[in-house]
Amino acid sequence: MDYKSSLIQDGNPMENLEKQLICPICLEMFTKPVVILPCQHNLCRKCASDIFQAANPYWTGRGSSVSMSGGRFRCPTCRHEVIMDRHGVYGLQRNLLVENIIDIYKQECSSRPLQKGSHPMCKEHEDEKINIYCLTCEVPTCSMCKVFGVHKACEVAPLQSVFQGQKTELNNCISMLVAGNDRVQTIITQLEDSCRVTKENSHQVKEELSQKFDTLYAILDEKKSELLQRITQEQEEKLSFIEALIQQYQEQLDKSTKLVETAIQSLDEPGGATFLLTAKQLIKSIVEASKGCQLGKTEQGFENMDFFTLNLEHIADALRAIDFGTDEEEEEFIEEEDQEEEDSTEGKEEVSCDCTTALLPGHERRTLRCLLKRKN
Repeated sequence: MDYKSSLIQDGNPMENLEKQLICPICLEMFTKPVVILPCQHNLCRKCASDIFQAANPYWTGRGSSVSMSGGRFRCPTCRHEVIMDRHGVYGLQRNLLVENIIDIYKQECSSRPLQKGSHPMCKEHEDEKINIYCLTCEVPTCSMCKVFGVHKACEVAPLQSVFQGQKTELNNCISMLVAGNDRVQTIITQLEDSCRVTKENSHQVKEELSQKFDTLYAILDEKKSELLQRITQEQEEKLSFIEALIQQYQEQLDKSTKLVETAIQSLDEPGGATFLLTAKQLIKSIVEASKGCQLGKTEQGFENMDFFTLNLEHIADALRAIDFGTDEEEEEFIEEEDQEEEDSTEGKEEVSCDCTTALLPGHERRTLRCLLKRKN
């Protein structure tokens, strides 16, 4: 190991020397005995033995009467593999130089005085350590400040006693803060759960609401198709009747036109005998044809379709009044409606309500009635 070059690179030789004496396995200063591998890296023999035993579980330990071959050992620093003999790590040479350096280092550390930088020093008296605590000013200070300085009239206490007291107080504050954080975290967890449940419930009621409105849409579409079909049927019946009348009148018109042409030709006949032979029959045919004007006719307002007009104002108001309510309110309205249906004295009002909500059957009709009453 090139200790000299490593020590020169650092401004603090003792600190750098300590880094060179660290075992790469336990990360502590080498514990004697120290063994050196063929790759020139050092290890605590105990650490090396632990690694060797883990890599060679069937190796017989030192002192066993059974003679066995050694095993393989891989350096933890450079990964160089070493073939051990039957003695295992105990067959490796001890690095006495490193062991001596460790002893010298420990002696040097124990004999060195405490540096100023290792303990806070007083700003007013640079050579004095801070060793007391001013209770009046609540600041740490030195003995010179108490005897001659700004804390001469203050009450002081040993630094260690105040240190322990404030350390205990700080620990208590930390415990309180941790407990408070735990409570806050619990509240956060509860709020997050509440947020999740709120989203789930909102999604559920949205789905239910969409299904209910889809049902209403389906009912309205079905009723619309039914009413349009009735209008179409009435239209076809009226058109068939009118077209039949047109056909009859057209036939009558064609027949009359032919009679007119025949009559005109008869008038051009110069001979009286010839004219008289056909005139009587022709006159009779014309008289009968003139009676054809009494064919069927359409009544006044026959083409009118106003009786298919719907008054949906109340239903539209009821739909606009749809809102969220409790099941109890709806049940009360349904009970009142059932009671009105059973009461014969209110028959006229019931008929009027039925006319208003005739487009919807069953439960939907009752719901609209409830909405109308609620609006009123």
